[in-house]
Amino acid sequence: MNNNQDDVKDLGSEIDLKVLILQLWQGRKIISVFTVVCGAIALASSLAIRPTYTASASILPPQQQASGLSAALGSLGAMAGVATGGALKNPNDLYVAMMKSQTVSDRLIRQFDLQARYEQEKLSSTRKMLESAVVITSAKSGLIEIDVDDHDPQFAANLANAYVAELKRLNQRLAVTDAAKRRVFFEKQLQDVKQSLAKAELGLEALQKKTGLVLPEGQVGIVLKTVAELKAKISAKEVEIVAMRSFATDKNPDFVRAQETLEAMKQQLAALDDNGGDGSLSVGAKSLPQDGLAYIRAVRDVKYNEALLELMAKQYEFARVEEGRDSSMIQVLDVATAPDQKSKPKRSLIVVAGVLLGLMLGVLTVFVRPYVAKLRVAQ
Repeated sequence: MNNNQDDVKDLGSEIDLKVLILQLWQGRKIISVFTVVCGAIALASSLAIRPTYTASASILPPQQQASGLSAALGSLGAMAGVATGGALKNPNDLYVAMMKSQTVSDRLIRQFDLQARYEQEKLSSTRKMLESAVVITSAKSGLIEIDVDDHDPQFAANLANAYVAELKRLNQRLAVTDAAKRRVFFEKQLQDVKQSLAKAELGLEALQKKTGLVLPEGQVGIVLKTVAELKAKISAKEVEIVAMRSFATDKNPDFVRAQETLEAMKQQLAALDDNGGDGSLSVGAKSLPQDGLAYIRAVRDVKYNEALLELMAKQYEFARVEEGRDSSMIQVLDVATAPDQKSKPKRSLIVVAGVLLGLMLGVLTVFVRPYVAKLRVAQ
């Protein structure tokens, strides 16, 4: 019984398949017409679309390197933390974001008059058009690739190269790398110390004219120099600790070591002030007249600022050298050139898609026609 039912089902399926094939064969002309017409429309459309060219440029952005500043400034101890701390986790993402920024987009819009080229009245809509025409990606190889689409191959190449030029300009203006941040920090400190030294020198000069005193000689002068240098180191250490607070916690070993070093130097300075080193400064200071004490303080301020200026200048020069070694310069691997082959449209794919669409519409029409006929007869 079951075998007979299966045979009937198989027979029905076979009959239905034959009917479908017969129906397709009878409607072959309709299918052919739909296929040819849709294919022709797709071909005509692909030929009517203006060709788009893609120009590409690739760059190697500055790489974050371990700094040698700590080794050069070994006498300053934990300054190594400032030299190596705070490196960017993925610098490529930063440079990609810089090129996609509104600042870069607006400069390029003005440079190439893109509002007129894209036929846009608003600046915001021009930015969107530019964003759709440019693809900036960070490749796994470490390179940054800039792809620009345009109907003019030479314009596409010029725009891609302009992105690289804008990144260079922006990178030079902003302190992006760790070395650049150090250089900016110490540059400001250096300017402040120069002003303090100039003020101290003017004060000493005025006191010399007023009192007629000359620079103290012998042991007092040596101790004064020692005190001034020690105070300068204390100030430098305090600046270092302030800088470390931007990236280090209170439990950071380098931060703790720096604080301990600062405290030890302060204790040493207090001992010198109280005892005069071996006692000579204390006795000399008490025995000097009022003008002499004022002169000694003025000399001490000048020497202190001179020593501090020397330390800050040295740190600034090392930071400047490190900035050059960190290579703030963008290295261009491939300069964009005018492409000689279009990238869009893919005419073959458009034609194939049109043919397939026509084929599907033709088959659908062949299958639907009998049902439509039956509905008309029923009405």
